[in-house]
Amino acid sequence: MALSSSAQKVQDFLSASGYAHTVVEHNQSTRTSEEAAAAIGCTVAQIAKSLVFITRRSKKPVMVIASGPNRVSTKRMAETLGEPIDRADPDFVRQVTGYAIGGIPPVGHAQPLDTYIDEDLLAFTDIWAAAGAPTAVFKLTPAELVKMTGGTVMKVKEE
Repeated sequence: MALSSSAQKVQDFLSASGYAHTVVEHNQSTRTSEEAAAAIGCTVAQIAKSLVFITRRSKKPVMVIASGPNRVSTKRMAETLGEPIDRADPDFVRQVTGYAIGGIPPVGHAQPLDTYIDEDLLAFTDIWAAAGAPTAVFKLTPAELVKMTGGTVMKVKEE
């Protein structure tokens, strides 16, 4: 089955970057962590959700890749970044990533993003990330996620 154009864009990025990962498109939605886990047959915690925030003063995009069930602590992120952050609106997300919310991959964005990775993801052998479309995902290891994104691993979740 041919991939949608957004999913193909992620596959092309992975291939061009030397990664052998395969983007898989499902017949059902993988837009939320719960939907993705159900479609894939993994736990919700194995879903690496890519969330885009914007810093309040400098208006810089920040990506946080969190484990499916976890809520990001904006307080903890503000302490790390030195300024408060807010969830970015859909237009800003598309502008900086090149993708719509619900299918944002951890890599291959329209511009470089400072990336922070939920330490909880490192507990798994395999994790799954969105691949450009609300039905597309790809499997990878936590170590590959860190390498691919150049992200900083930290505690991101709200207690």
